[in-house]
Amino acid sequence: MNDAIRENATGPKKVTGDAGSIEQHPLQDQIAADKYLASKQAARSKGLGVKLAKISPGGTVL
Repeated sequence: MNDAIRENATGPKKVTGDAGSIEQHPLQDQIAADKYLASKQAARSKGLGVKLAKISPGGTVL
């Protein structure tokens, strides 16, 4: 999706030719769609997004 957003951002917004005209979705809508799809993918991934680690305090040398 990032490549499609990059292509759409560098290309023209509207193209008119003999066969008709084409207009892309606004860049703001494309970014919102990308964020939505990324959040859906993150929700499907394993894990809770929280990493648990056991912390043990360092000992003192006497």
